[in-house]
Parts: sequence; C-alpha cells; structure tokens
Amino acid sequence: MTRRASLRVIAVLLIGLVVTLGALPTSPVAAAYQRISGEGSSWAANAIDAMRVNVRQFGITVDYNPSGSTSGRKNFLNGTVDFAASDIPFQFHPEDGSAPENPAPDSYAYIPVVAGGTSFMYNLKINGKRVTNLRLSGQNVAKIFTGVVKMWNDPAIQADNPGLVMPARAVVPVVRSDGSGSSAQFTKWMISRFPSIWTTYCQKSGRAPACGFTSFYPTIPGMISQSGDLGIAGYVSQGFAEGAIGYVNYSYALGSQFPVAKVLNAAGFYTAPTPQNVAVSLLKAKINTDASNPEVYLTQNLDGVYTDTDPRNYQLSSYSYLIVPTKVAGQFNLAKGETLGAFAYYAMCQAQQQSESLGYSPMPINLVQASFDQIRKIPGVVVQNIDIKQCKNPTFSTDGTNTVAKTAAQPLACDKQGGVTQCPNGTGGMSNVPTAVKPGAPTGGGATTTLPVRSSGGGGGGATTTVVRGDTGGSTPTGGTTPTGGTTPTGGTTLDGGSTVDTTPGAVGGDGSSGDGSSGDGSQQGGDGATAGVVVGDAMPTTLSQSHASLPLVLLVVVLTLSLILAPAFAWRYFTNRRTT
Repeated sequence: MTRRASLRVIAVLLIGLVVTLGALPTSPVAAAYQRISGEGSSWAANAIDAMRVNVRQFGITVDYNPSGSTSGRKNFLNGTVDFAASDIPFQFHPEDGSAPENPAPDSYAYIPVVAGGTSFMYNLKINGKRVTNLRLSGQNVAKIFTGVVKMWNDPAIQADNPGLVMPARAVVPVVRSDGSGSSAQFTKWMISRFPSIWTTYCQKSGRAPACGFTSFYPTIPGMISQSGDLGIAGYVSQGFAEGAIGYVNYSYALGSQFPVAKVLNAAGFYTAPTPQNVAVSLLKAKINTDASNPEVYLTQNLDGVYTDTDPRNYQLSSYSYLIVPTKVAGQFNLAKGETLGAFAYYAMCQAQQQSESLGYSPMPINLVQASFDQIRKIPGVVVQNIDIKQCKNPTFSTDGTNTVAKTAAQPLACDKQGGVTQCPNGTGGMSNVPTAVKPGAPTGGGATTTLPVRSSGGGGGGATTTVVRGDTGGSTPTGGTTPTGGTTPTGGTTLDGGSTVDTTPGAVGGDGSSGDGSSGDGSQQGGDGATAGVVVGDAMPTTLSQSHASLPLVLLVVVLTLSLILAPAFAWRYFTNRRTT
C-alpha cells in the first residue's frame, strides 16, 4: 500500500469516528423516542405524573397539562396534543347545553388507565382539634353541594355523627371552576341517587332547563370555585378555610395530609374511597364490550356501583381514560405513535404496581387485556406481545378474580349507620390520627372501651385507641394509634422493584407551573412529577425495550476497534516506507 493510500485509509477511519461520535446523542436512549404531549384530567394527574417520571429512564418524555377533562378532549380534537386523559367519554349529546363533541369516526380509542374514588376532602375542627372521622350520608353530600345544608351542626349532619358534637360553623362547598370530568361524575351520581335535590338546585342556579349531568358545575353565592383537583385541595387545606369541603381524587387528600368524609353506602355503612374499597365497588361497573363501536367501547356504566350492597362499597368510584389517536393527523405522526404506544404499555402494566401507594386502585385484568388491543390501534406503535402474568399487577390472581377486591377488609361495626357512637379512626391523609368520640352510653366513673383503629389503606392488625368515658362526656384517644397493614400518608412505601413513593406534603411545584400549566417543562403541572406531594424514586422493572440505543453503540464499538487496530498498523507501515525511501 502506498503512503498516499495509507493516509487516505487513516483519514477515512478518523472521519468515520468523528461522524459517529457527533451523531450519537448525549443520552443514546433519548434520541429513539419523539417527545409527546397530553392534556386533560386533573383527577388522574397524580398517577399520570408518576408514570411519565418513571418512563424518562427509557428516553420517553411526556408533557402533561392537567387542565381538566373538557379542555383535554377539546385540544385532542383540535390536534394540539398527542393524547388526552378524561374521566368521561366524548360528549356527543351533552345534557348541560354545551356544544357537542364530534370526533371523526374511527379516529380515537379509549384506554382505561386509572381507577379511583372521588373523595370529599374537608377542613373542620371541634374545640381547636381537627376532625378526621367525619361521616356523611349521600343525601347530606348532595345537600351540602346544592346549598341546602349550610351549617356543620345541622341536625341531619349531627345524625350522621353521633360520636361528635358538631360545631356551629358555616359549610363552604368548594367546586370546580373548569370543565371537569369529576364534576360530571359527581353530578351524574346526584342525578341517579337524589334527582329532586339536583333538579331543584339546577333551576335555582339559573341553569334550567339543561339540568342533566354537567362538566361545568353551576354555583350559587356561598360557594368557592377553584381550577383542578389541585386548586380545590389547595384551598381546602388552607388555615383560613376552616369549614370548607371539596371533591377531589383521593390521592390529593393523601398528598395534602387531610381527611376525607366517609360516605354512607347502600349496605348502611360509612366507607372511605380507599383503593381496596374502590376495587370492590368497580366489580359492579358495567363495561361496554362492543368492540365494533369505538364511541362506547370500554366506557363505563356506574349505576350498579351506586346501588351495590357490599358493605365495603364506595359509591363514587370510577375509571379515567386515555384517549389515543388511531390515525395520523395534526401534529401526531408515526414517530410519536411509537412513543405513545410504549408509554401506554408501561401505563397498563408496571405503572399499576404503584397505584395503591398513590391513592388509586390498580386496573383489573380484563381491562388491561382489552387495553392491549386498543394500544395496537395507535399508528406507529411497536406491538409488544406481553405475557399478562408478567405485568405483576396487584389485582391479578390465578383464578381471574380481583385480588385487591377479594382481600379488602370489611368495615368496622362502629361504621354502621344507626349506632349510638362512631369509629374514631381517621381517614385519607390523616388515617393514623383518630378523633375522640363520645361514649356509646353513659357509664360514669371513667370506664373505658377499646375500639380498633384501621388504616384507610384497609389494614388492621390489632391497633387500638382508647375512648375514655368520663362524667363530662369528654373522650380522649390514647396510645396504640399507629395503623398497620395499609399505606400510610408519609414515609415512603416500597414498591416492587425498589421504587419508593413518598407522600410527604409540600412537593407541589418543581420546575413547572403549579396552576394552569402555562409555563415550565412542557406546560405541565408542578414540573416532573412533583404533584400533590408525590415524589417517585427509582423506576421499576419494565417491559419497555432500550434496544433503540444498541445500533449506535455497536457502530461506535466497531469504529473504535478498527481504529485501535488498523491506525497503528498503517502508521507503522507509513513510517517504515518513509525510512526505506
């Protein structure tokens, strides 16, 4: 080989090395996926934020703006986001007089993504001490949010709480100001259970004749309106907001470390929206299985949930959906479809493992399997043939039943309607803080009775609180108040694969805006996953493949190897030839 030829070979090798190194991204995995954006439900936002934080390890970047279900569906139709999240399906025939939503036929698919309970987070004290065990009948919930019940010491609320002396303080209902799927679910429940209360209120508010269920909650003087679940939770938790009560997903009460009301069910028990109770309740949800009609496929009918006579039932349990495109249109392309498909697979399997620790209920096996078929409809998706047994979803069992529902604890006897007292057990974000209750019957002389305390996570294990029966009727809980067996609101629950979720409050914010999502990383709420106190640690094992990085790495190794072997040889040959000439 001539000197000129040798130099040419060396130059080619060096140029190839430079080009290869320049083409490699800073993070090899990150270049394989195109950034995607979503918008919609704030009810589901804590779960979605945890998912999108965990998938960053695979180079998947998902921006999500929790602007409300209505806004999410609207912007999905406008083509300005790649997917939406909504607590209700598209409204082809809205009952509240709003404009119909008309997506193009066969242009979208629903994927049930999270299940949970709409809870009634409240801020109430008696003699300066926070109440953590409030109970409300469904009728009283409806009357509170329609302005009929105005004081906390109303006889109807006092009847729900025989163990408390309710304070003479005004009730301040806090409702959603934006178009909200949780408002729609809440109003649909009231229409189903208490139609005369809702119709009277709707007419009073000036909304008549459009008094069907609505995403836009009608208000009257004395109510407070806030945007998003985070807005309601933020208002209710303020020191100045004593007397306030609002409806939010249960996860926000956990993150805010505030209690939620136990709501009376058809079996006559007051229950909380724990993941276990939600799993039980949704066994009665009717899921539309007509795959030939994408307008309704996998959507839910909750009438059976409202009337379920299982003692563990929580009536305001429901699912939230991802709405994904099935056609390339607007800003959505095949590359984004690959990313969205990978994210959806993660959401249906690994992400469900941490649902309970966040306050949600993991999806049952039938909906996970059905969702796999929905994911296949996303243009550009790389289809994964996942063994359903490898999902490690806590609801799955060998006999096909819902394990979470099957193992859910029965309510305590003191949570049954009609008793002379009530359970002292705290709820929601204060499940480990009992409230002193009046004794069931006067015994005098300081006799005591011991009642079990159970975590809102559905645990047990013998933890107790002592109710002192004194001549004055006062009662003080003492000792043994640590709940066992359930997810506590602080400390960090260890998840399968080493993930830790810490629900310590105060993590709202981060590098994005905490309100309307108008600034920060991708216009999302609270930055990367720091929503309502949810902080996600190390990611779990995943079915997502990191093979996208393999080709550039292989090329780099090959070029480097050739350079290390051939460059010295050519250099030696070059200098040897030079000496001989």
